[in-house]
Amino acid sequence: MNLDKIYPLVQALGGTPSRRPPWWLMRQAGRYLPEYRALRAQAETFVEFCLTPELAAEATLQPVRRFGMDAAILFSDILLVPYALGQHVGFDGNGPVLDAIGAGDLRRLDNGSLLRLEPVFETVRRCRTRLPTDVALIGFAGAPWTVATYMVEGGPSKDFRNVKEWAYRDPQGFAELIGVIERLTTEFLCAQIEAGVDAVQLFDSWAGALPEREFAQWVIEPTRRIVAAVKQRFAACPVIGFPRGAGALYERYVEETDVDAVSIDTAVPLGFACERLQKRVVVQGNLDPVLLLVGGKAMAAAVREIRRRLGGGAFVFNLGHGVLPQTPPEHVAELARILAEPTDASA
Repeated sequence: MNLDKIYPLVQALGGTPSRRPPWWLMRQAGRYLPEYRALRAQAETFVEFCLTPELAAEATLQPVRRFGMDAAILFSDILLVPYALGQHVGFDGNGPVLDAIGAGDLRRLDNGSLLRLEPVFETVRRCRTRLPTDVALIGFAGAPWTVATYMVEGGPSKDFRNVKEWAYRDPQGFAELIGVIERLTTEFLCAQIEAGVDAVQLFDSWAGALPEREFAQWVIEPTRRIVAAVKQRFAACPVIGFPRGAGALYERYVEETDVDAVSIDTAVPLGFACERLQKRVVVQGNLDPVLLLVGGKAMAAAVREIRRRLGGGAFVFNLGHGVLPQTPPEHVAELARILAEPTDASA
């Protein structure tokens, strides 16, 4: 973390409103960019791509170079933690593929070593020296519940039956898995900060799959412990939480995890975000990625409305989820132009 530099993004995450909100996009480095596709072809597998610092650093920098975001997000993947635990992680045309584990399979996992993830930290160091002086660098990890869903289901899931069944039938055994993920995730985030990131985000992409009691147990509590551990070592480093799909439970998440900012998904009403969340914490979000794909007047109107409703407080502009691969790059360029408008133009 660069303690000698205060970036617009870090100022916003510290609670300072600004006339022009800082912005970045989840999955801003990716398949929608032709230069990314050319870069990706240089690695045989996606995991190899993530763990090759020269390639991962270039992927991190590409969108900032093209569009001028206020932050770069480290090019990596939330499933590098299972990889570091010794679980096989692959990717096919439908997404990640893992050797699924279940109750009684914890012995199949290694203790978890950051040595396998050292290339990630080298990527951070390379990015930090090559980024523009006013652009922050964001590190990240998957939150324990979401990472556990992939480890137990063996990939994406529609109903999360296997992971929920384990959690319901054997909460003590499932807590052991969450604890293993939590410990390595904490170490992973701290190592990224040591290497030079300026903020970190915890992605809990499948938080919305849980009812309230289990949400508190498997989403809020591990996140609270991770945030506390990171803050104990790096008190000045902002932590962003993203409990996607949490609905009304966003409010409880904000109150109980002690995150510095909360990233809100597309379905969160702006009035709720302003009245119930932004008074407690910095809000980040929440343009529909499909609007970015569509572009034009519909996108422009939505962007200005988000700025109008949330721009009066501490706010970071982002999407409600990641950039879709089919998104025309010129639409991102148009978004950058709209976000550069003076405040009164967004009213």
